[in-house]
Amino acid sequence: METILIVDDEKNYLVVLSAFLSGEGYETVTADKAQRALEIVETTDLDLVLTDMKMPSMDGIELLRRIKEKNPELPVVMMTAYGTVEKAVEAMQLGAFNFVLKPFQNEALIQIIRKAVSTYRVLKENRRLVEALESRYRFDNIIGKSKSMLAVFDIIQKVADTKATVLITGESGSGKELIAKAIHFNSPRRNNPFVAVSCAALSETLLESELFGHERGAFTGAAAMRKGRFELADGGTLFLDEIGDVPASVQVKLLRVLEEMTFERVGGTRTIAVDIRLIAATNKDLKSEVEEQRFREDLYFRLNVVHIVLPSLRERSEDIPLLAAHFVNKYAREANRGEVTISPEAMRFLCHHRWPGNVRELEHAIERAVLLSEGNEIGGDDLPKDLVGFADLEIPIDWQDLSNLPETLDGIEKRLIQKALSMSNNVQARAAKLLGVTPSNLQYRLKKHNL
Repeated sequence: METILIVDDEKNYLVVLSAFLSGEGYETVTADKAQRALEIVETTDLDLVLTDMKMPSMDGIELLRRIKEKNPELPVVMMTAYGTVEKAVEAMQLGAFNFVLKPFQNEALIQIIRKAVSTYRVLKENRRLVEALESRYRFDNIIGKSKSMLAVFDIIQKVADTKATVLITGESGSGKELIAKAIHFNSPRRNNPFVAVSCAALSETLLESELFGHERGAFTGAAAMRKGRFELADGGTLFLDEIGDVPASVQVKLLRVLEEMTFERVGGTRTIAVDIRLIAATNKDLKSEVEEQRFREDLYFRLNVVHIVLPSLRERSEDIPLLAAHFVNKYAREANRGEVTISPEAMRFLCHHRWPGNVRELEHAIERAVLLSEGNEIGGDDLPKDLVGFADLEIPIDWQDLSNLPETLDGIEKRLIQKALSMSNNVQARAAKLLGVTPSNLQYRLKKHNL
């Protein structure tokens, strides 16, 4: 629903215009002074300003100039009397969308408003398209040739053209938002907004306001009306990241919105209808969360229409060379480094690392290596120290004599422990983490091998 700010020092006009535009399906905000109008422009999501030309203290021309400084694209329609047509021409030269003469015909006014709002909508959509093209969320930008990733690509292709709700699960850093964007930008909604919300980053009160918006005065600090993410995503896709962290009270409201596609802003009573495609993601096992009664079962079933399980990087290690080369090219280009390659030694380290931070950790490691490497080849010394792990560990085994398995395994274990201690500067907690054991378990093995 588009929001129009009406500015006029004659309060009768504010009442009449607000009622008329509300009847035409617009949301209205009013101000009887230009200074108050500027405050609203700064704090409220507006689609048009309809302002009188002649007002005390600050006239419509100065208000127009101030608005254009803050938001050059926001359309402003001027209302003027017959005696100030010259001022209206001046307003058009300063960027006003159009002007209307008082007293005006309702049909003439609504035609101007519809055209202005439509033009602004196109400008915003074009800006979003440019941003989307810069990011280029396409299948060929999600790197992977492993069987598990090919299965993910297949699901994306099948669900992109539908309105089906999608639940993406996977470890942190595995690329869940990238998959969500690939679905959106390959769907019929690609020209409309993609709006993302991190549910884990907000408190219960802030999350509800962020999702559904709030009216002015709804709570302490709510100085102006604010549209929520559901409203901003109208016609497009809403991505709820870390959905498993949504508080129980918000889960109830979220379920109702998903079922009816209607809601009220916090502190408001008017029902707002939206058309969105929902994609949710989490690194939690929602089925287990339901069993532990931390997540509503009905909401889980509402979200779990199409389920995409995103594999961790260690589960698709054959994709590491492709991803590494992609990130090297990306950051070398950004740093104007020319062609940069990865040495066989460095690639061996990358392929043997377990990547607890998944693709995000790999990307950051490559970015660091590109920035710190001096030549045109990334070597092992250019990688973070904790990556230079067990890939270079040579363990001699006599394959001709297999008669003493316990002794051979003890030797391998001892060498692994020694390597982990060396890599972690003899900090046992860090060494235990590298080995995937508890500190107490490591201490037991240290005593066992007299280390």
